[in-house]
Amino acid sequence: MIWVAVTGQATFVNFLFGFLISYLIMWVVSARSEDQRYYKLVPRTIGLFFYFLIELIKANLQVAFDVSTPHYFMQPAIVGVPLDIKSDLGITVLANLITLTPGTLSLDVSDDKSTLYVHAMYVFDKEEFIAHIKEGFEKRLLEIMK
Repeated sequence: MIWVAVTGQATFVNFLFGFLISYLIMWVVSARSEDQRYYKLVPRTIGLFFYFLIELIKANLQVAFDVSTPHYFMQPAIVGVPLDIKSDLGITVLANLITLTPGTLSLDVSDDKSTLYVHAMYVFDKEEFIAHIKEGFEKRLLEIMK
């Protein structure tokens, strides 16, 4: 933000350049510091964002194809996904990421916070669906929320 204020140009490219410069300067200055969490958190958060974007595009294409063809390929199901995330914030973010992806909807969380119930339009293999959620969204969220 300081870079944008100093240059007087509030463009996305200028903001991104200022962020990269400040990130590198902070990394060099605190290289000997014990707490390096910030320098792992930023790339992981960006990775989660792009993973979500790819999943969003894939799900949109799958739903659009299914709606535009005369035959429906969907096999809807409600699946209980066991959770490794235990915090309320983590469960909420995971449930929202799942719900924002077309074709899936988070329905409920068990009282002991061990299972997230998800309705999905395309469940061809229950175990594969669970693995996709756990190895995709949940794994990346756990890396961020450590």
